[in-house]
Amino acid sequence: MRARLLIVERDLRYGEWLRHHLAVLCPDATVTLLDMSELLLRYDSLTHRDYDLLILAAAFGATDDDQPAEGFDLLRQLRRRTDFPAAIVIAESGDELTAVRALRMGALDYLPKRLLTPQRLNAAVRTALRRIERRVARSLARLARANRARGKGAENSAPLPHSGAALRDLIPHYRILKTIGESEKAVVYLATSLDLKRDVALKVSTTVGDGASEPQVLARERAALAAIRHPAIVEIHDYGWRGGHEYLAMDYFSRGDLKARLRQGVSEEDTLRYVGEIAAALRVVHDAGIVHRDLKPANVMLREDDAIVLIDFGLARQLDGSLKSTRTGVLRGSPYYMSPEQALGEELDARSDLYSLGVIYYELLTGKRPYAGQSAIELLEQHVNAPLPRLPPSLAHHESLITRMLAKNRAERTADAHEVMQAIAAARATGMLHSSAA
Repeated sequence: MRARLLIVERDLRYGEWLRHHLAVLCPDATVTLLDMSELLLRYDSLTHRDYDLLILAAAFGATDDDQPAEGFDLLRQLRRRTDFPAAIVIAESGDELTAVRALRMGALDYLPKRLLTPQRLNAAVRTALRRIERRVARSLARLARANRARGKGAENSAPLPHSGAALRDLIPHYRILKTIGESEKAVVYLATSLDLKRDVALKVSTTVGDGASEPQVLARERAALAAIRHPAIVEIHDYGWRGGHEYLAMDYFSRGDLKARLRQGVSEEDTLRYVGEIAAALRVVHDAGIVHRDLKPANVMLREDDAIVLIDFGLARQLDGSLKSTRTGVLRGSPYYMSPEQALGEELDARSDLYSLGVIYYELLTGKRPYAGQSAIELLEQHVNAPLPRLPPSLAHHESLITRMLAKNRAERTADAHEVMQAIAAARATGMLHSSAA
């Protein structure tokens, strides 16, 4: 089950820590964070077709004027909606009686916020998702039995969520074939462009807006790539709005991404080639005045000839700050690949992308990331403070360059992508990395 999790929390910083932890706990899940006002604005349109599980952080203790606590009021409203996602409560106040009451009102679990640990959240979410999965399985079994009773085949069963059927006729000139990916803000489909007469990756925003007053999720990605034309950077073919959704059509890469390639094991020679090609692509991006900010193996695609292509510039930002995010004070990106300055919420520059590339370099060589933890907070603290694990002796000749790429202080880090390219080229020419090459 590919989980779709929705966190609702007034304290966006705490909500962001929750989101990062759940991204580690459920790496294949889509995790979305809303503040309470956003939930109330979108309440009528949200259903279990959008999210599998709601993680609701709210006050559940008694108020001074004996009015119903916010959490109970929300649970009462949710109870009236049979199509609303199941909910786990993170209670900012309350006691055992409020816990019992919340569970009776339909919450799958009740977690006191002051006692919450990564282990407790882990167990609650996993248990809730198993319950939801069993519930979906029972519903599909009932549907199958009903179809058989009517003498109908499986082809007449109801479409599963995220199958693309609901959008099949929404965007003209595209025939949606299947879902190939999801993120916090968008679903990516494999689609056939009737104009180009070939397959494309069609990215469609999950939020509904009007293209004017609402924040434009995919417009930022399009703007970031507008001035770049390079084989190592994904090409945008089309952009527009339809039915309140933004859409973006771009190149489709049937060979998949570097994350999938990593599972097969990568040779030292291929590692150097991949890192060199990614550095060359970053040089193009940085020369255009852009920081990617979300470099990770899943955002590095492979062409048929095994050449790399960078994708997903939704978090990209101009070095001059002109591509601003609509939400400030919120960390973005993957905690596994995040630079120390990004973990600390500081301004980023090109060296931040080189740190992420250093993590990828380490992972390609060893098959594991340099830092691991039970929560996103643990991971981010290690990026900021923990010493870099040493490479095995057989890979020690890579130590000098990796150490510079993963320097905590960016003043001590590799200065630019060109420096990384030169070091990699020297290593490929000589067969090993020497300190002088780095």
